[in-house]
Amino acid sequence: MNFRKKKALTSATAGRRRFASAVAGLAAMFAANAAFADSHTGYRFSPVNQYGIALTADYWNPIIRYVSAKSGIPLTLKIGRTSADTTTFVLAKEVDIVFTNHLFSPEREKLGWKLFGRRKTEPVSGVIVVPDDSPVRELVQLAGKSVVFPGPEATIAYRFTYGQLLTRNIAVQTIFAGNMDAALVQMFSGRAAAAGANSQLVEGYALRENKKYRTLWASEPLHDLALMAASHVTAKDIDRLGLAFFAMNGNPEGRAILKTVSEKVGLTEDAYFIASNGSEYAPYRRFYLTAPAQVR
Repeated sequence: MNFRKKKALTSATAGRRRFASAVAGLAAMFAANAAFADSHTGYRFSPVNQYGIALTADYWNPIIRYVSAKSGIPLTLKIGRTSADTTTFVLAKEVDIVFTNHLFSPEREKLGWKLFGRRKTEPVSGVIVVPDDSPVRELVQLAGKSVVFPGPEATIAYRFTYGQLLTRNIAVQTIFAGNMDAALVQMFSGRAAAAGANSQLVEGYALRENKKYRTLWASEPLHDLALMAASHVTAKDIDRLGLAFFAMNGNPEGRAILKTVSEKVGLTEDAYFIASNGSEYAPYRRFYLTAPAQVR
């Protein structure tokens, strides 16, 4: 056997061995995760209701099934009827892992929630919007009119936007709809003159429902919601869950899930999860230092 042929055979054999070793490694990891899952009681996962209950569940259930399987830590979805109800679960310590931006006030940061990741999307803004055919052209024209918001816990869609109206001394009739989709239904049906919204969510709604709107005011850019763990969740479990979330886009199965669920809510397929140390959320913390007392 000549040297070149022997070298090629040796290289091919080595390649097969590396492949077999990688497969065995993955099999061992999945087996370990499965065994770990059998002994782990799991955690309750509570994302803020950015959409209606059914759509929120349609988005999150495939994701948490995937993360549960890959991490070996069972996650159970727990959402309330409204975003305020869901945040009540968080404050009452009835859930363990959350996807939220409701915990950045000085008082709530004392609760010890640990931020470990976020969804990778373009920054969003708090916006005050009206239907495209509305005669309202300036914020001051909203004085005395009804403005609808998702709920009192909606940081971007309510606290930032209503805070702006308070700062400008524009008195409006406040309506809480329960979630962003319900708020936009009220605005487009004429039951409210305007809506306080999250720019990403109103964009997605308009795309899904073929609606047009105009923006009267927008806040500074803000990062999307954060993945956070309660103080009792161990560092080891946070690492396992984080790895499953962050590797999702690099896995064919995970990427397919993200693409499918993102299309349902009007996000791009680039909306996947990445690690975060929390520094991106400084604008939220600054907001609470100067915001009107009613929205702190």
